[in-house]
Amino acid sequence: MACGDPAFSIVDCEASDCCFDQRARQRCYYSNNVTVQCTTDGQFVVVVPRDVTTPPLSLDTVSLLGGQSAPCSPVGTTAGFAKFQFPVSACGSILKAEGGDLLYENMLSSGVDVQDGPLGSITRDSIFKLSFQCRYSDAEVVPLEAIVNTVAPPPPAVVPGPLNVELRIATEAVYDSYYRDVDYPVTKVLRDPVYVEVRILNRTDPNIILTLEDCWATSTSNPLGQPQWSLLVNGCPYRDDLYQTSLIPVGGSSGLLYPTHYKRFMVQMFAFVDQVSRTPLTETVFIHCSAAVCYPTSTDTCVQQCSRPSEKLSLVSLVHMDLNCSCGFPCTSLFPPCRKSSCPNEKDL
Repeated sequence: MACGDPAFSIVDCEASDCCFDQRARQRCYYSNNVTVQCTTDGQFVVVVPRDVTTPPLSLDTVSLLGGQSAPCSPVGTTAGFAKFQFPVSACGSILKAEGGDLLYENMLSSGVDVQDGPLGSITRDSIFKLSFQCRYSDAEVVPLEAIVNTVAPPPPAVVPGPLNVELRIATEAVYDSYYRDVDYPVTKVLRDPVYVEVRILNRTDPNIILTLEDCWATSTSNPLGQPQWSLLVNGCPYRDDLYQTSLIPVGGSSGLLYPTHYKRFMVQMFAFVDQVSRTPLTETVFIHCSAAVCYPTSTDTCVQQCSRPSEKLSLVSLVHMDLNCSCGFPCTSLFPPCRKSSCPNEKDL
């Protein structure tokens, strides 16, 4: 997105916290960081890139304190940027007097798409909040102060699970390394994959098969607590999740001595949402599973079918998993000043 006058020199461009490329069609353009400018005629100019968050921000949900109606709506948008320009006294701006200076402050925030379930609500959209200020002294604009409101990291919480069955999280999709007790709580970005494994411990019988009944998430270590979100129901992905859990087969090629003692699945990270205010909660996400050990017979192969309702399994033991892992969503980082590495290529404008 073009920044300033097309005739801007490199000095003018960098003074506006923008990026300059003499060879580009648009020589002066906004960087991949949030840009906030205060003009001498009393205007806020705020440019928000889509990729300022992970997952990418939904630009059509970004709004000022004064809402999304003119003059608070974007004055320009592209696939990757939204530009707001409005008088410093408009759109819900807060005016403060400090030592003879006038301080105008406003905030940009994004909305989230919420999924409702029978026992809770979640979102996988990024949470974005940016406070910004312009300070005026007489007719002179002094340097801008921009503040980013961050989401607090999840509090540490780890509780051991039952001895005979273990639930753990792999660091990669290949399941060759796992987070240790000291690594928890694990911080994940919304929609990031979370690779979960449940395994039988201290058993060498190659004939027994581990099955998963239900797996679910809560915002506390209490497996019966609410809100809740289903991940697996009767061993199959929860159908009402827009980002369904993926079952990962564990066969002979896995290299495991007893592959039937393992179950694996992948969940895309989410955050719980307050069902009244519809705002994302900052609690840690805890994953729980109820597991069963099945011994195959001539009438029951212990194979769970997800294309039709699951049949009741012959159970040797039923183990309700207490907490053995936790995941949370991350803080929004402070946006660094414009650097060459933060400037998009011309083809991205």
